[in-house]
Amino acid sequence: MSKETILIVDDEEDIIELIKYNLKNEGYAILTAMTGEEAIKAAKNFRPDLVVLDLMLPGIDGLEVTRHLKKNDDTMDIPIVMVTAKGEESDIVAGLELGANDYISKPFSPRELTARIRAILRRRQKTIYGEPPRIKQEGDMVIDRAKHIVTIEDQMIDLTLSEFDLLSFLADKKGWVFTRGQIVDAVHGENYAVTERSVDVIIVGLRKKLKHYASRIETVRGVGYRFKES
Repeated sequence: MSKETILIVDDEEDIIELIKYNLKNEGYAILTAMTGEEAIKAAKNFRPDLVVLDLMLPGIDGLEVTRHLKKNDDTMDIPIVMVTAKGEESDIVAGLELGANDYISKPFSPRELTARIRAILRRRQKTIYGEPPRIKQEGDMVIDRAKHIVTIEDQMIDLTLSEFDLLSFLADKKGWVFTRGQIVDAVHGENYAVTERSVDVIIVGLRKKLKHYASRIETVRGVGYRFKES
């Protein structure tokens, strides 16, 4: 099977060449863009398997690119790894809320970036080619992993990728208590560098959207979260 295609988006040629060199050595096909506008166009035209996206871009920044791609039916399922020079928690949280899958801060190790990309693509391949995800129902809430949607009383709930994955994980282990670290490992894979605050923010966003099911996601003080028994 041919290797996946990765779109690298950065306004610094040196950074693009560094990432490109390392990923090509791993056998990936590479596309590049230096502006947000170019990134959106390339994503729509070529449908890459993953986007490595710098947040600090001229014109349309990386967060706006993420927002655009995740709202478009043709590109919403493309995984995104954010690259930030600032390393500010607010940018990371915003990106994750918009549906980005992972982030890495400059300066970064090309080996670490490659490992994260490999892990994301491996999980994505399992979803596409593995066993069809089952439909899980909790009362009038339905979690459909095949279509990657959640409905409550037959109305579709607009969840980010992180919100959907987190809800699916907790609902599968109903009544079990998980730490933030365990949640991150289960949803994004081991060694995913994310702050505890990011997990809390995703939970807050998820609760706002779940209507009367919000109370089912319970905070266990000093430990983490669980999906309560009805």
